[in-house]
Amino acid sequence: MPAQDVKPTRSELLEIKRRIKLTQSGYKILKMKRDGLILEFFKILEQAKQVRDKIQKDYDDAMEKAAIAEAVDGAIAVRSAAFARASHPEISLRSKNLMGIVVPQIDATLVKSTVDERGYGVIGTSTYIDEATAAFEKLVETMVQAAEIETTMKKLLDEIEKTKRRVNALEYKVIPELKDAESFIKLRLEEMERDNTFRLKRVKDKAQAKAAAEAA
Repeated sequence: MPAQDVKPTRSELLEIKRRIKLTQSGYKILKMKRDGLILEFFKILEQAKQVRDKIQKDYDDAMEKAAIAEAVDGAIAVRSAAFARASHPEISLRSKNLMGIVVPQIDATLVKSTVDERGYGVIGTSTYIDEATAAFEKLVETMVQAAEIETTMKKLLDEIEKTKRRVNALEYKVIPELKDAESFIKLRLEEMERDNTFRLKRVKDKAQAKAAAEAA
């Protein structure tokens, strides 16, 4: 709001002051929200680092166990075991609120299974296939956890950027323009007050001069 566009009236001055107070209050709230989001982001970031390390560890472990199973039981037996399972992991997606932001909550079911549920017979296969299967199930669980954390982190980052833009707009544009408008109105009102005082003085001086002339 350019200062020149406002009306230099007392009612407008009161309105500008009200808007400044309201805007400054909103600015403080947004700053608190931004700072809270940043703190939460760094917490999630630490979780993301940990889960990425865990994915790598679980992946290496699963691949190592799969290689051992293949060496002992053969590639065909390992592949047959992989396709033997009747049930498959199911992913359900829900929402939860994190500091006013809707973030996903990802749940995985039927990931871990018992030996009986895996569909392949225990006769003719070694325990190495069971160990490899369990290792890959663990990897899937970690990947689901990572997906939730990564998505939450992205949503937090988007909200932080949006809030920062709003904070900056208030701090560097809206509030300064309102204060400029306030100063402009005060200045114009002071000028008008001086002009009125000067006019009243002239009228008074003329009246006194006229009265003196008539008395003479």
